[in-house]
Amino acid sequence: MTQVIVVIGDRLGKGQKVAAGVEKAGGKAIVIPGVAADMKLGDVMKAEGASFGISFCGSGGAGSITAQNKHGYKAKYGMRSVDEGVTAINEGAVALGFGFMDKEELGERLVQAWTKKHGG
Repeated sequence: MTQVIVVIGDRLGKGQKVAAGVEKAGGKAIVIPGVAADMKLGDVMKAEGASFGISFCGSGGAGSITAQNKHGYKAKYGMRSVDEGVTAINEGAVALGFGFMDKEELGERLVQAWTKKHGG
C-alpha cells in the first residue's frame, strides 16, 4: 500500500487543520511553512513526490496555477467546498486551489477520494 502524500501551501502559512484530516485518513501531510507558501506548492510537490497538493489563498488559485504552469500538474482552482475538491480529484486534478478553508474534513475527504480513485 502506497501512502498518499499531500502537500499543503497556505498564503498565510496555515494548513494545520487540513493536515490533521489528511493524517486521520491515513495520508502523509507536508505543510509548507511561512507566508506565501501557496506559491511553492508545485516545487514541494515535485521534491516530495506528492500524490496531490492543496493551495489556499484569497482567490483560490495562485498556487495551483503556478504548479500547473511550472510543473505541468493538472490544476483545478477557485474551489470553495469539500465536494468541489472531491470532484476535482475524480476528474484527475492534482494541484487543488481553494479559498481559505483550513478544515479537517477537507483533508480527510480528499485523501479518501484519492484512495478510492487510485487505489492504495
